[in-house]
Amino acid sequence: MAEISRVVVVGAGTMGSQIALQTALAGRYRVALVDSASVQLERARDQNGKLIARSVERGRVSDADGKAALARIEISADLEGAARDADLVVEAVFEDLDVKRDIFKRVDSVAPQQAILASNSSTIAISRLAEVTRRADRCCNMHFFHPVTVMQLCEVVRGPETSDATIEAAMEFVRGIGRIPVLLNKEVWGFIVNRILFAASEEALRLYEGGYATFGDIDTAVKKGLNWPMGPFELMDFSGLDIYVGAMEDRRKLGEGVAPPDVLKKKVAAGELGRKSGKGFYEYPGFKS
Repeated sequence: MAEISRVVVVGAGTMGSQIALQTALAGRYRVALVDSASVQLERARDQNGKLIARSVERGRVSDADGKAALARIEISADLEGAARDADLVVEAVFEDLDVKRDIFKRVDSVAPQQAILASNSSTIAISRLAEVTRRADRCCNMHFFHPVTVMQLCEVVRGPETSDATIEAAMEFVRGIGRIPVLLNKEVWGFIVNRILFAASEEALRLYEGGYATFGDIDTAVKKGLNWPMGPFELMDFSGLDIYVGAMEDRRKLGEGVAPPDVLKKKVAAGELGRKSGKGFYEYPGFKS
């Protein structure tokens, strides 16, 4: 398999923009960040600029290297055009199976034969996306963690048809941008981290709904007793309650897991999505819509 040189990241939200930035900081890849919304691309450019400025201020990167990394990121609304010379395409849009499948199908039709197609999905197994392509052997999950420029882990997941060469190249790429890969040899919903987190969060929700303790005390118990940096309710607020509900519903469709509890569904219906909306289980007074 050819060496990865040209990387295309699809989706200029928080995850996609930071994957592109982390890739650009490595200094060895040409990077394109693609999104159909021009306003999102401009927002990503602005946010990455702020991240670099903060890193320069804290001495984590030199001013010259930071500016070079930002200049290395090409932004584009043309998915097919950007993918035509890609060696690796990382899909990083929101957790919607149909949207992701459409992206994989479109990229597969134009990307070079040797190009690897990866998904940053936090739960969706790669086989559900690879099946719409003609290159299932060159598809894998590459799940980074938020914030990408801080969190070092990346879960690389092998699908039923993923080749050894694809996995080798994916693992090497992750190392090449300064992150630490772990490999799942068989795909499973939620991979490693989210399966463990969901188990903890579901138990926390049962304790809360059952009236055994307040969500605040449950979070305190987990942080002080297990030494977690966040409690399960704080973490759900951080990730987004709508994202959590969607993931739970997707898991149920696959025949495992439990239905989202009423407390979560009511909060999402009321627009209480966590930090991003200013209120979830906790309130975030600094939020600006």
